Amino acid sequence: MTATGILAGKIKDSAIVPGEFLLTQRDFREIASMIHADAGIHLTDAKAALVYSRLAKRLRTLGLSSFHDYCRLVSTSEGREERQKMLAALTTNVTRFFREPHHFEHLEQKVLPHLIEAARSGSRIRFWSAACSSGQEPYSIALTLLSALPDAGRYDIRVLATDIDPNMVAAGRRGIYSEDDLTSVPATLRNKWFVPAAAEELEPGGNSYQVGDGLRELVSFRELNLFGNWPMKGSFQVIFCRNVAIYFEDRAQEQLWSHFVPKLSQRGVLYIGHSERIAGAAAKLLKTEGATIYRLQREEAT
Repeated sequence: MTATGILAGKIKDSAIVPGEFLLTQRDFREIASMIHADAGIHLTDAKAALVYSRLAKRLRTLGLSSFHDYCRLVSTSEGREERQKMLAALTTNVTRFFREPHHFEHLEQKVLPHLIEAARSGSRIRFWSAACSSGQEPYSIALTLLSALPDAGRYDIRVLATDIDPNMVAAGRRGIYSEDDLTSVPATLRNKWFVPAAAEELEPGGNSYQVGDGLRELVSFRELNLFGNWPMKGSFQVIFCRNVAIYFEDRAQEQLWSHFVPKLSQRGVLYIGHSERIAGAAAKLLKTEGATIYRLQREEAT
């Protein structure tokens, strides 16, 4: 090997983030490749420190001494469960009730009146919270519905909540939130649709509340990879997929938007994140109806 080659090898094997565990450029790119293959998430070199901080805990738990050893583990069939935990650790789960309030105002004022009328006439109405995190988004959808139709549970109306992270799905099903979590929920809705959590569920130094039965029965939680198979057979009148596509490359974003199109009913609405835009083939059918709000205008067959 030439001197240049030896130097390049040393650079590749040197630490790119200071800390107790060795994380090399080769290790980082192997992790980034696995995350991209599993979930479509694009990790740039600028995310190396984030990868280190979130996965260092996993290395300590497993008693490993380097990211090289960790990469070897998660690339084997024996490390399949740990690979899922790696993905969960690297998935950002920033959420709150009624995040981006203009979406819920639009839902209440421009979408729900027609859907409620259809539900009362016996139609099947479905909402989908894609990448639902710990449940605040799908419960916000259901709360918006309940504020307009308190007896929504009597009709064929349901909210599907999906996320790639099983920990988030479990948290959503559990449906327990601190008093701080509920600050953006109007008091009338909080008092009507939440109940005090059991003593063992209370937050230290504060109160916790649990989703009540009337709210819970409207929402179903499932694990789902947005770049995997979608087993849902029916269509949705409303889909929320917000602040997720920003983690994907442009081509993957366009693929995701295109996958949503056949899942939307005619005139169905898609809500996306504040820094996201519809592009590619889907842009021909999804027409903007306000900031980050798109409505499907599929041409009907003649």
